Amino acid sequence: MGKRDELIAKYADDLKTKCGMTPDMALLTKVTIGCGPAIYNADSSTVAGSQASELETVKNNFLIKKLGLADGPALMDAIKSVIETYGKSERNKYRAVVYYMLTKHFGKESVYK
Repeated sequence: MGKRDELIAKYADDLKTKCGMTPDMALLTKVTIGCGPAIYNADSSTVAGSQASELETVKNNFLIKKLGLADGPALMDAIKSVIETYGKSERNKYRAVVYYMLTKHFGKESVYK
Protein backbone atom coordinates (compact mmCIF):
# COMPACT_ATOMS: atom_id res chain seq x y z
CA MET A 1 0.00 0.00 0.00
CA GLY A 2 1.40 3.40 -1.00
CA LYS A 3 1.73 6.42 1.24
CA ARG A 4 -1.34 8.08 -0.25
CA ASP A 5 -3.44 4.93 0.26
CA GLU A 6 -2.34 4.81 3.90
CA LEU A 7 -3.37 8.46 4.35
CA ILE A 8 -6.75 7.85 2.70
CA ALA A 9 -7.34 4.91 5.08
CA LYS A 10 -6.43 7.19 8.01
CA TYR A 11 -8.81 9.90 6.76
CA ALA A 12 -11.62 7.34 6.32
CA ASP A 13 -11.04 6.17 9.89
CA ASP A 14 -11.24 9.78 11.14
CA LEU A 15 -14.53 10.26 9.28
CA LYS A 16 -15.96 7.10 10.87
CA THR A 17 -14.65 7.43 14.42
CA LYS A 18 -14.39 11.18 15.00
CA CYS A 19 -17.08 12.57 12.69
CA GLY A 20 -19.62 9.74 12.77
CA MET A 21 -19.80 9.53 8.96
CA THR A 22 -19.49 6.65 6.54
CA PRO A 23 -17.10 7.95 3.89
CA ASP A 24 -17.70 7.73 0.17
CA MET A 25 -14.29 6.25 -0.60
CA ALA A 26 -14.26 7.30 -4.27
CA LEU A 27 -14.98 10.91 -3.32
CA LEU A 28 -12.53 10.85 -0.40
CA THR A 29 -9.81 9.56 -2.75
CA LYS A 30 -10.51 12.34 -5.27
CA VAL A 31 -10.56 15.05 -2.59
CA THR A 32 -7.27 13.70 -1.19
CA ILE A 33 -5.66 13.71 -4.64
CA GLY A 34 -7.00 17.24 -5.12
CA CYS A 35 -5.08 18.38 -2.03
CA GLY A 36 -1.87 17.57 -3.91
CA PRO A 37 1.47 17.41 -2.11
CA ALA A 38 0.04 19.27 0.92
CA ILE A 39 -1.08 15.95 2.43
CA TYR A 40 2.55 14.82 2.83
CA ASN A 41 3.67 17.90 4.79
CA ALA A 42 3.02 17.83 8.54
CA ASP A 43 2.03 21.50 8.68
CA SER A 44 -0.06 21.80 5.52
CA SER A 45 -1.78 18.41 5.89
CA THR A 46 -3.84 19.74 8.79
CA VAL A 47 -6.19 22.68 9.31
CA ALA A 48 -5.66 24.85 12.39
CA GLY A 49 -9.30 25.24 13.36
CA SER A 50 -8.61 27.98 15.89
CA GLN A 51 -6.66 30.27 13.52
CA ALA A 52 -8.83 32.80 11.71
CA SER A 53 -6.23 33.20 8.94
CA GLU A 54 -6.25 29.44 8.30
CA LEU A 55 -10.05 29.38 8.08
CA GLU A 56 -9.93 32.30 5.62
CA THR A 57 -7.47 30.30 3.50
CA VAL A 58 -9.82 27.31 3.47
CA LYS A 59 -12.71 29.60 2.50
CA ASN A 60 -10.86 31.45 -0.28
CA ASN A 61 -8.71 28.68 -1.76
CA PHE A 62 -11.09 25.75 -1.41
CA LEU A 63 -14.70 26.89 -1.15
CA ILE A 64 -14.49 29.85 -3.53
CA LYS A 65 -11.73 28.84 -5.98
CA LYS A 66 -12.12 25.04 -6.05
CA LEU A 67 -15.83 24.54 -5.40
CA GLY A 68 -16.86 27.78 -7.11
CA LEU A 69 -19.06 29.02 -4.27
CA ALA A 70 -20.02 32.66 -3.84
CA ASP A 71 -18.50 34.41 -0.83
CA GLY A 72 -20.86 34.98 2.07
CA PRO A 73 -21.36 34.24 5.76
CA ALA A 74 -22.64 30.74 4.96
CA LEU A 75 -19.11 29.68 3.96
CA MET A 76 -17.51 30.49 7.32
CA ASP A 77 -20.53 29.00 9.12
CA ALA A 78 -19.99 25.75 7.21
CA ILE A 79 -16.26 25.70 8.03
CA LYS A 80 -17.00 26.25 11.72
CA SER A 81 -19.67 23.54 11.63
CA VAL A 82 -17.20 21.07 10.08
CA ILE A 83 -14.54 21.97 12.69
CA GLU A 84 -17.20 21.43 15.39
CA THR A 85 -18.14 18.03 13.91
CA TYR A 86 -14.48 17.00 13.73
CA GLY A 87 -14.09 18.00 17.37
CA LYS A 88 -12.54 21.24 18.61
CA SER A 89 -10.30 19.26 20.95
CA GLU A 90 -9.03 17.10 18.08
CA ARG A 91 -5.55 18.44 17.46
CA ASN A 92 -5.02 16.99 13.97
CA LYS A 93 -7.83 18.04 11.69
CA TYR A 94 -6.71 16.63 8.39
CA ARG A 95 -7.16 18.98 5.45
CA ALA A 96 -8.52 16.21 3.20
CA VAL A 97 -11.16 15.29 5.82
CA VAL A 98 -12.22 18.92 6.30
CA TYR A 99 -12.40 19.43 2.51
CA TYR A 100 -14.36 16.18 2.11
CA MET A 101 -16.92 17.26 4.72
CA LEU A 102 -17.23 20.72 3.13
CA THR A 103 -17.72 19.15 -0.31
CA LYS A 104 -20.52 16.97 1.11
CA HIS A 105 -22.01 19.90 3.05
CA PHE A 106 -22.42 22.00 -0.08
CA GLY A 107 -23.39 19.05 -2.30
CA LYS A 108 -20.46 19.80 -4.62
CA GLU A 109 -19.39 16.20 -5.27
CA SER A 110 -19.79 16.93 -9.00
CA VAL A 111 -16.59 19.05 -8.84
CA TYR A 112 -14.69 15.77 -8.38
CA LYS A 113 -16.50 13.65 -10.97
